[in-house]
This record gives sequence, structure tokens and C-alpha cells, in this order.
Amino acid sequence: MSSYHEPVEELSQADRDIHRALNSLKEEVEAVDWYHQRAAASQDETIRSIILHNRDEEIEHACMMLEWLRRTMPEWNAALRTYLFTTAPITEVEETATGGEGAGDAAPVSSGSGIGIGSMKNR
Repeated sequence: MSSYHEPVEELSQADRDIHRALNSLKEEVEAVDWYHQRAAASQDETIRSIILHNRDEEIEHACMMLEWLRRTMPEWNAALRTYLFTTAPITEVEETATGGEGAGDAAPVSSGSGIGIGSMKNR
């Protein structure tokens, strides 16, 4: 059974790759949830630490896929640059990033390394 919503023959190879990436991202996030719940419910600290390690690996995989999407789809790039690493309330970030009141509050959070996403904004 296919998870395509449109006839696959009408989709380009790039569109099929994006579909694969989005499905993989969903699967990774779902795995993070499963591991997180298992760790929260575990009474044994050793198994809990193993489960948390597994959860964190899934987070890494999800972030890698998200980065591929950012590099591949300009819309992901724009949205991630707007919302990630900001200090304004999340529901107000778009308004502040586009020049609404409190625009200074949307400044990126600095990691101190000088190579964060914020250093590449507006380039």
C-alpha cells in the first residue's frame, strides 16, 4: 500500500525524495516519542539510561533529516530561520521577525561559538 496521495508517476524524482524524507522524519519523531515514554515509565535506571540513549539517537536522525529538508526546500529553510533559536514567545516570532512590535526580541540565542544559524541570517 502506497502512502502517496497523488499518482506516483506524476511526481518527479525530487518530489519522491522529499516524500521519503518527510516520511522518515515522521518515523524518527514517532520513535523519539516511544523511547521517551518508555524511559519515563521505566523503574530500572540501567534500562532507562539505555532507552534514553536510543531516544537521543532518534533525535539525531530526525535533525539530520530536517537539515536535508532545509537544504532541499527553500520553504523549510525560511521557516526554520524564522522560528529556531529565537527568544520571543513562539507564537509571536513571525510577527517580530517581519518587523512587528518587539522585533529585537526575535534575536537568535547565541551559543557563544559565533557559528550559529543567527550569524547567517539576512545573508
